[in-house]
Amino acid sequence: MKQNSSIQMFTDYEGDLPDLNIKVNGEIPIFVTRNLVMFPGILSPILVGRKATLALVKYLEKNPETIIAIVSQKDSNVNEPQEDDIYKTGIYARYVRAFDMPGNYEGDNKTIILQGFGKCRIKEITTKSPYMKGFTEALQEEMDPKKDKEFITAVEDMKLVAKEYIHGSEEVPDDTQLALDNMGNPIIAVNYTCSTMPFPVADKIQMLEENSIKDRLFRLMKVLNREIQFQHLRQDIRSKTREDLDEQQREYFLHQQIKNIKEELGDGDSAPDKKELLEKAKNKKWSQDVAKIFQKEIDKLDTLNPQSPDYSIQVNYLQTMVALPWNEYTTDNLDLKRAKRILDKDHYGMEKVKERILEYIAVLQLRGSLKSPILCLYGPPGVGKTSLGVSIAEAMKRKYVRVSLGGLHDESEIRGHRKTYIGAMPGRIIKNIQKAGSSNPVFILDEIDKITQNTINGDPSSALLEVLDPEQNSAFHDNYLDIDYDLSKVLFIATANDLNTIPRPLLDRMELINVSGYITEEKIEIAKRHLIPKELENTGLDQLEVKPKFTKSALEKIIESYTRESGVRQLEKQINKVMRKLAFEQAMNANLPYTKITPDALEDLIGKPPFTRDIYQGNKYAGVVTGLAWTSVGGEILFIETSLSKGKAGKLTLTGNLGDVMKESAVIALEYVKAHIDTLGVDYRIFEQWNIHIHVPEGATPKDGPSAGITIATSIASALTQRKVRKNTAMTGEITLRGKVLPVGGIKEKILAAKRAGITDIVMCSENKKDIEEIPEIYRKGIEFHFVENIKQVWDFALTDELVEHPVDFTISEDNKVTKK
Repeated sequence: MKQNSSIQMFTDYEGDLPDLNIKVNGEIPIFVTRNLVMFPGILSPILVGRKATLALVKYLEKNPETIIAIVSQKDSNVNEPQEDDIYKTGIYARYVRAFDMPGNYEGDNKTIILQGFGKCRIKEITTKSPYMKGFTEALQEEMDPKKDKEFITAVEDMKLVAKEYIHGSEEVPDDTQLALDNMGNPIIAVNYTCSTMPFPVADKIQMLEENSIKDRLFRLMKVLNREIQFQHLRQDIRSKTREDLDEQQREYFLHQQIKNIKEELGDGDSAPDKKELLEKAKNKKWSQDVAKIFQKEIDKLDTLNPQSPDYSIQVNYLQTMVALPWNEYTTDNLDLKRAKRILDKDHYGMEKVKERILEYIAVLQLRGSLKSPILCLYGPPGVGKTSLGVSIAEAMKRKYVRVSLGGLHDESEIRGHRKTYIGAMPGRIIKNIQKAGSSNPVFILDEIDKITQNTINGDPSSALLEVLDPEQNSAFHDNYLDIDYDLSKVLFIATANDLNTIPRPLLDRMELINVSGYITEEKIEIAKRHLIPKELENTGLDQLEVKPKFTKSALEKIIESYTRESGVRQLEKQINKVMRKLAFEQAMNANLPYTKITPDALEDLIGKPPFTRDIYQGNKYAGVVTGLAWTSVGGEILFIETSLSKGKAGKLTLTGNLGDVMKESAVIALEYVKAHIDTLGVDYRIFEQWNIHIHVPEGATPKDGPSAGITIATSIASALTQRKVRKNTAMTGEITLRGKVLPVGGIKEKILAAKRAGITDIVMCSENKKDIEEIPEIYRKGIEFHFVENIKQVWDFALTDELVEHPVDFTISEDNKVTKK
């Protein structure tokens, strides 16, 4: 639809005022401006550069009589404004002339001069290409205030206020005031001021939308007064800070003098690394105190020769500062169901650990933020303590870092070295935070029980106290960094095999979670879910159409006969060994010798079993009692053997590579037996004629601990009375001189060892009953527990009335000699 060329004139107000109230029929071009609002009657130059606008200018050059609509866009950053991006209120205008900008050889920038007419409103956008077109409606204004004295007076006052604003503004050209003074028409003066002053576009649109020129004037006055108040406020701030600015100028001139001196000496303009460091520092979220320290340290570069050793030391320090993630945190994923799914997928069992992590996430979800707990996962090797950290990081969508503390002997490895030393560097904590790139990673402190204590280089375990104390680690002090760093959001997880080697103050700061060993059924499940798929991929056998499979009996044989552990690390190695052998056969003969791996196939693939299962040895012999022990690789059964040999001294001999605590248990057990020999029905004079020898087999293996006390006492009692010990029975517990049975630890591991050996009855202290109740039923199945409080109750249950075959009868003759029947 073409534009109607007829323009209806309405009001003619004095000779220098163009027609402001016009009406245009039909579809007309729409000119969209950026950061500019035109007002009625004003002649305005506009810089044009957008493709659509240049196309409109090209059309106007050929059709100069065309009336167009001028509207402003809401957001100046939008390059191709759509209907929703523009204000609907604008003005009609006509093209006057256009010319290229100086130095513009491509013709892609023009300046166009437009004459403004009356107001209009966009009713409908019909076309967007090559330029915007649409239908409009004219908006009438009250344009006859020449007899209104209030209006005329307000215009004169507006000119005075505008003059004050122009003098205080650096954005308004000085000739604006001259142009305003020479305007005789008050309406043009008002519209010119609204159009020219650098007010926000939103304010100008409000002025344009006023239906009365008088109302527009009053709104203009409000905005002018507001901006003048801002100018005064800025002036006050400048006057208050002038002293600081003068001090900065003084420092600037001093630095310039240093710079000139360095140029005279040939040292260059400034430190070559300074610009790069300052660029990195711009994005840092550190506190004002840290920013001041950084600025102080970086200023030192200007006083150092880049060829000097001190310069490289200073640069390394500053690079460490800008590389740290100050107050930068990853966003936690607090979806409990997702976290539980990931933890269950990656690790079988470990219910207590998973429950504790889910509790932490739940509290974090409810509260929003809290200090991270310090967890210590302890248990035998190979149960998945370290790898659990990766799953926790994945579940919470945090970064993961790990540092191994095994054999660490230098305190500076934790706290760092002072930067004045040659080769100084930050400690492992700060270096790994830097490596993580966030201040809230999951941080694994592996093998914390193997850290060296009290060396000539300090005590590393004591240095960890600050790291692992939730009340202190919000201000961890690294000697190299020499600035407090917040570690309170880091989720520290320590791992250990033996708590006895960890110092008590360090142990007190951690929340202990026992990660115990696995029973055979659990190991089979772990092998099926995790180990076998992993090793298939590692050996390339997962690429075969027919993949080898393990039978349940084959896995059970590997667990019982090819490994001796509580975890699954050796199981993984044996499965890998089987896979490697199959991969070799596949590569050599293009054929798998076994696709179904059975117990018989294992010996062909990986040889004879190196271990025999710990099997209960029966109760044929007097003085042989089965005990339960805890070791760093899990639970084991051990056999306490007691024999008597003729001798006048009646001495006690202990063999079997026993530790001091176990030797003391043997002495206490013997003394108790001697004190209560009447209870056993044995003549006390036997100790004057017979020597007692206590032995624990496998002498190459060190053994220590108090938990064999009741086992040794029962062994001595059995040897003296020649009574059989109850079949398929094992026991564990510490003994006192009064015969009281004390509780011991490692109960779950000991139960697993007993099940492997075929034990059906276990004797232990009644105080260990609470430990038994916490162990899942699957571990206790098939075993009956007998809780005792003193050694007499142990003997009543464990010693039967049946004597062994060919018993030794220790009879005291009249000549005080013991005879053997």
